[in-house]
Parts: sequence; C-alpha cells; structure tokens
Amino acid sequence: MRVRLLSITPGAEKLIEEAGRTAYLSFRRNSKGGHEKFIRMLVGKKHLTVLEHASATFRISGCSRAFTHQLVRHRLCSFTQQSQRYVNETAFDFVEPGSIKIDKKAHLLFVSYIKQAKSIYSRLRKLGIRNEDARFVLPNAVVSEIVVTANLREWRHIIEIRGNVDAQWEIRRVAIAILKLLRQKAPTVFEDFAIDRNNECVKKRVGKYDTT
Repeated sequence: MRVRLLSITPGAEKLIEEAGRTAYLSFRRNSKGGHEKFIRMLVGKKHLTVLEHASATFRISGCSRAFTHQLVRHRLCSFTQQSQRYVNETAFDFVEPGSIKIDKKAHLLFVSYIKQAKSIYSRLRKLGIRNEDARFVLPNAVVSEIVVTANLREWRHIIEIRGNVDAQWEIRRVAIAILKLLRQKAPTVFEDFAIDRNNECVKKRVGKYDTT
C-alpha cells in the first residue's frame, strides 16, 4: 500500500488564520507564528468550520476494494477511483489480510478462491463478456487505486475514527499514513493526534488548548 500527498492548499495554516480572524475582526493581531496559537484556540473551542478553507488531496494505491468501499462512505470528500469497467482485471493483484495469511488452512482457501475468481474472469472475457459485466465475479480483495480530496476538518474526522484501534486494519494504516503526511504540512491543525508506539492506531492527546 502507498499513500502519496498530491496537493495541499499553499500556506494552509496561514489561510486558516486569515479566514478565522474574519469572525473576530482581529486582523491587527496577526503576528509571526501567530497562526499556531490561533489554530489551537479554534480547535480548543471546537470552531472547526474554519479548517474547511484548506484541503488536501491524496493518491492511495495498492489497497483493496474492501478498503475503498469504506473510504467512499465519507461523503464530504471527492473521489476518483480506478474503474473496473474500463480497466481489464485479467491479471489483477490482491490484498490478503494478515489473519488469513498466518493461518495455513485459511491461506490455502483464500489463494484457491483468488485463482478461481481470476480464472473465471478471464474465461468470461474470452467469451466476449465486457469488463463491466465480467467484474461481477471479482472479490473485494482486488487491488485498487483511488484519489481523494477533503478539507482539513474532514481529514481530522477521518483520522480520528478510521485511525482508532477499533477500525479495520487496512483503513487504519491509511489513516496513520495520511496523518504523518499532514503533520508535515499543517502541523498545528493535527498536533492533538498521537500515533501509538507500535504505529498501529491514532489517539487524541490529552491536554488543554490555549483559548486566549
């Protein structure tokens, strides 16, 4: 799996401060590094709508269709995904869950099913069946690729619920990868999120924001 940042609003945190100060008409209080204190105040007061002025776009590849089915439920995002209607999946790759891979019997069953699905798909295509109909036999394990855009408020929401220890492992890994990338570009917006020592889940940091 690979998560790549394609684009983020230039000067995202300064833009958030500029937009947010409109609510308070406090433009004169702009200062070098002042956006950090201001964003902490916004997050502390849960005035998160201001974060919607900045957005980020990611390309996620090497992931399963099972994962993308979860991701596209976040309707405040924009998505463009690899199409099984237009892309021939005869030689499709797949994602195998670790819980199956480490169990010898389960692994053999899984691989056997994948081979059968691939064989049937290929035979359907040779019979002249179009991709759009042959894809009905493809499993959720088939590898896909997706580009997703969301504002920073929505990314906070996705990271919080999909990075949680109770989230499914694949989408949890993606949430962690996205958080790491966003911290490089908008560190203050995401500084209240912490990744556990094992790099397995996201937690909210316990602390009090400066609401001055």
